[in-house]
Amino acid sequence: MDSAPKLAATFLAHAKGRFGPPVDAAALERLLVHAWETSRAQWPTVALPAELFVMHLAERLPEASPTSPLEPLLSALSLTELYLACACLHGVGAALEAFERGYLAKLPGLLRNPKLPDAMIEDVCQLTRMKLLVPPPEGRPKIAEYTGRGALGSWVRVTATRIAIKLQSTEKPAPEEDSDSLFSALPAPGVDPELDAIKRRHQADLRQAMHEAFSTLSPEDRHLLRLYFVDQLSMYELATLFRVSQPTISRWLKSTRETVYQETRRHLQARLGLSPRDFQSFLALLDSQLELSISQLLGAEDALPRPPAPR
Repeated sequence: MDSAPKLAATFLAHAKGRFGPPVDAAALERLLVHAWETSRAQWPTVALPAELFVMHLAERLPEASPTSPLEPLLSALSLTELYLACACLHGVGAALEAFERGYLAKLPGLLRNPKLPDAMIEDVCQLTRMKLLVPPPEGRPKIAEYTGRGALGSWVRVTATRIAIKLQSTEKPAPEEDSDSLFSALPAPGVDPELDAIKRRHQADLRQAMHEAFSTLSPEDRHLLRLYFVDQLSMYELATLFRVSQPTISRWLKSTRETVYQETRRHLQARLGLSPRDFQSFLALLDSQLELSISQLLGAEDALPRPPAPR
């Protein structure tokens, strides 16, 4: 093959100094060619240049002394799965399809657990797919971290399990308890005497109005706000997760936040006997703190509903 003479040089250039020039350069060349050809045979539809694979392999070799023989190190790796991961990292369509069929499609069954609702399993699978395969605005997708030291399927499952644990750990105290800390996070006394007086006089009303406003949201809207405010997914990540454009995500968030604001205002108007001037001052305070309030209230939710359907 034409690229074979380049493989040894490529390998040594990317092995981070862990291997010196081999005693037998031709033997190294044959070893690398064999590794590439054997791995490629496992995925006949996945075309990945030998030089890319060897570069990927060299950068992920386990730590070893420069005098360590290379062949035992390679034999300890899952080279065929490392080949597939490398091809996925480089966006090879056939590799992405093989990864979906052979690994991601099996996740729901592997994750099924009485303590993990089906809706959450679906979320975990979507987030795992995005985390592994979609590059963030800065950086590389997580599949770049797979080193071949162990089965790819097990590594994917561990990644998904960690995501599931993180989602489950978002369970917070009851909304009534969390509301006290929410309201205490509003501006401290003395910032504005008038607003401070309103806050002290009507803190229970504001807290109740916010909870009543959130109760009017659909499970899908609460889920969207939770991912954005609590889990801190970017609009880019949300767009990828829900398979819509970023402007669509922006529109959904704007609409949902406006619903929270307007419903809070409506419930306050029904509960308070403030003068129009006092009520407008109260709304100014509410508006300035709305995003903080959304984030903290969403943190008190106990479960993650299904993602929102396109509107």
